Amino acid sequence: MNWDIAKGNWKQFRGNVKAQWGKLTDDHLDVIDGRRIELAGKIQEAYGISKDEAEMQIKQFEDSRPN
Repeated sequence: MNWDIAKGNWKQFRGNVKAQWGKLTDDHLDVIDGRRIELAGKIQEAYGISKDEAEMQIKQFEDSRPN
């Protein structure tokens, strides 16, 4: 998965993120705005998990998406 493409198409892509991490609010998604680092931080915050766990979840998410 290419994060440059995700950022460029964030309005469409954010639905996939919301489906994966339902605790993320629209305000979170506005702040993330297609940035992977912001996504990791907001996942950590919303789910109370470690940075490593958030990164692992994002990696699994990336691997499940077409390029």
